[in-house]
Amino acid sequence: MIKYGLDHYAELQFISFEGTLEQRDHQWIDIFLQPKLSESTPVPDDIIAFSILVICTHDGTVVQMIPQDEDCDCEYGFTADEKAQITAFVNSVEIQAAIQKLHSP
Repeated sequence: MIKYGLDHYAELQFISFEGTLEQRDHQWIDIFLQPKLSESTPVPDDIIAFSILVICTHDGTVVQMIPQDEDCDCEYGFTADEKAQITAFVNSVEIQAAIQKLHSP
């Protein structure tokens, strides 16, 4: 994760994710993720309760990934590798099926 305004970062390695999906409206689906991290890559010390909000379209396309602390946006951003790990999870057959099921009438 990269803290805004700083030039150094720590690369998180996600082991797994637990998530819930919620249809926000006719355009967006929110995915709330609680990640399990590798012990060798803990979150920064100033984050109390780390989670991730992923915003997708109804066809499952990831639009935005937001790191959160105590369910609020925080002053960090994801690295390219972290985004790739999150995208791979969201693009999994299981999550894409859940998105389609949520969107079905």
